[in-house]
Order: sequence, then structure tokens, then C-alpha cells
Amino acid sequence: MHAMQYEITLPADYDMGIIHRRIATRGHLLDGHPGLGLKAYLVRERGLDGSPVNQYAPFYLWRTVEGMNAFLWGPGFRGVGADFGRPVVRHWLGAGLRRGPAAGAPATATRQAVLLPEGADPAEAVGHALAELPDHPDLHTAAVAVDPDRWELLRFALWRDAAPDEVPGTRYRVHHLSSPELDRLPAGRHW
Repeated sequence: MHAMQYEITLPADYDMGIIHRRIATRGHLLDGHPGLGLKAYLVRERGLDGSPVNQYAPFYLWRTVEGMNAFLWGPGFRGVGADFGRPVVRHWLGAGLRRGPAAGAPATATRQAVLLPEGADPAEAVGHALAELPDHPDLHTAAVAVDPDRWELLRFALWRDAAPDEVPGTRYRVHHLSSPELDRLPAGRHW
């Protein structure tokens, strides 16, 4: 599994209806994309849920590198570049996945990225993060991933309703979920 995200931060007075329409008209295009576990169409709006910015920040869990490459080098990502300029694409190696009991379309997401201290054992930190994946009735899906270039640990979760207050991280609203191969992503630890 590979996690990927790019964030397009928009002006404070940007009409976020443009992003909502973009997702409504184009979101379905990845509903059957080969190799894609899930794409959560994430949005932050200034003044909502404590967000200081307007942002379009899709998050992906890829089942295959081929699927990820087909997206990045194909027409979908070219459209993002044509409309907003080519964003920096963050990438993490998948370390584990938990499927939650909440079915249907998630309404919110949380993402927390922390740098591992230099003396920390990465395997121990990842194991600890996996053990701490939320076990909550509103959880749809949760993942742990690592960027070994920066030794950054990522926790990502999708929620049926509002994320629980005790869950740390950046909060997003989910405007669409494409999940053609989510059921083929292995649950549990990925090594």
C-alpha cells in the first residue's frame, strides 16, 4: 500500500463552490481506477471546523504502484496541473490498515503527521501507531504510513460523521470517496 496526498491551498476569498462543483462533476472518474484502494476528496474551508485556510487536499491509498503511476502520468493529474499548477505530491509507504465498522460514505477525515525523533526505533514507532489505530463505531478506514526520507509517521482516518474530539490532526470534510479496490487492501500490519 502507498499513501499519497497533495494540498492545493487557495486564496482566503476563493469561491469554494468551484471546488465542490469540480468534485461533483469529476469525482466519479476514479470510481473504477485500477490499483486504487481509495481516494478521499478532502476539503478544508476557512472558518469551518477550525480551518485557517481554503484547501483542496485529496488523499489516496494505492494498492499498486502501477495504478498510482497511471494516475500521476495520466489525464487525471494533468487536469490538476492545468487548473492549479503542478502541486508537490507527498508519498508515504503503507505500514498498516484498519477497517472500521462504519459503512457508507464517510463525512470527515483526520490526518496527523509527526517526525520520528532521531533516536527512535522506526519499527517500534510504527508498531505503536498501528496498535493505537482508533477502534471507534464511526471509523470507516484508518491507515498508518511512513515517509522514510523524512522519517515522518502518518496517521489517516475516515469517519462516518464528525471525527471524535480526542483524535488529533488536521480535519477535513470528505466530498466524495472513490474506493474501487479498498476491499483488496490488506488489513493489519504490512510487513
